[in-house]
Parts: sequence; structure tokens; C-alpha cells
Amino acid sequence: MTPDAGFAALAATWPARAVRDLGPVRLRDGAGGGSRVSAATLEGPFEARDIEAAEAAMHLEGYTPLFMVRAGEEALDAVLAARGYILADPTLILAAPLDALDIAAPEADWPPTADQLALWADGGIGPSRIAVMERVAAPKAVLDHPGGCAFVGRHGSVAMLHALEVAASARRRGVGRALMEMAAGWARAQGALTLTLAVTRANAPARALYAGLGYAEVTSYHYRRGAA
Repeated sequence: MTPDAGFAALAATWPARAVRDLGPVRLRDGAGGGSRVSAATLEGPFEARDIEAAEAAMHLEGYTPLFMVRAGEEALDAVLAARGYILADPTLILAAPLDALDIAAPEADWPPTADQLALWADGGIGPSRIAVMERVAAPKAVLDHPGGCAFVGRHGSVAMLHALEVAASARRRGVGRALMEMAAGWARAQGALTLTLAVTRANAPARALYAGLGYAEVTSYHYRRGAA
């Protein structure tokens, strides 16, 4: 899977409420759904004035300026750093071909149940992020396992996993692994070829789980956050 395919799947399976382009900068209205759906991205060659215009627009709309800086965008990163933007949440996009994964028949449905919503809420995934899931126009499902749940969607040949949550009382019991196998089963049933996900570099336990299951880094990104 290419980096572009990974970012396309990310955008399609975890979408902003609204998107508009201001010159080469794509602005997003995340409606409180977190950095992934709120960060601006660079979509073409730029000049410093383009960044200034985007920054002004975010301020005008009541947002703290926030950019997603993808691997290879060193020039953008340098400009933002020089403007005082703080680096945040270095993140990896990992992927694996379905043929290389253990697969289980999924317990999958939509919309989420009250129990799943409560489990997500306990993990900090509240109504604004549930609204992100509701906006997904592509095939999607909630995966269910005793003590855990996750959200999955498909964009073309790529399925992407989000919001994997395991209750504190069910951790270290194989729930995360079981959900990953169910995600692979759902992806195959949907005709996907690859399963992908995003994980922060700081989340060592999750990275160890995914590496053990055969996932490898495809690309990476981080955020640059400006002054409020």
C-alpha cells in the first residue's frame, strides 16, 4: 500500500464535517472530533503567505491553528516551526495485506449499541467522535467482542481500523488481538486487500501488538499546533 492510499483511507473513513481549500491549504471543520478531522493539510506547492492566510482563516473561524505534516513535507514543517508551532503526536500509519493476517469471522453491525457507546465513552471517545463515524459514507461497521469494540471502514481496496477500545477489566486477555482478527475478516468480506490503522509513536504497547500481528509502517505524520 502506498502512503497516498493510506492518507486517502484515513480521510474517507474518519472524515471532517466540512472541507474547503484556501489556495494550496485544505482546511477542515472537525466539529470537535479531534486532530485528525480538524488539521489543515498541504495539497500543493506553497509560499509563506499561503500559510499566513490559512492561519488567519482558522483564527477567524475560532480554531487554534493546526496542521497535519505528512512524511516528506519537511519544507512545511520548517516554516511552521519557524512560526512557533509546537510539534505534537508523531503518528505511524501501519498496514498489512489481508493474505498475511489471521482472520476471524466478525461480529459486526451498525449503528453502535448502548454498551459500545459506553465503552468508548469510558475511553474518551465521546459524541463528537461518534459523529465522525456517523459521517462515514463508505462501508463501515462496529466490531464487537466481550470487553472491547472497534470501528472499521473501507475505502477502495483499503480497510482502516479506528477507535479500538478494550475495557480496563478485559486487558491482557487477547481482546485487542481478537478485534484485529475480526477487522481482517470484515475487510476480506468487503473485498478489501489491505488493513491499515494509525497509532502514535508513544503508544508502545499497541505498536508491539500490531508488529506481532504483521503490520509494518507505510508512512507517518505529526501535527504542528500554533498559538490560540
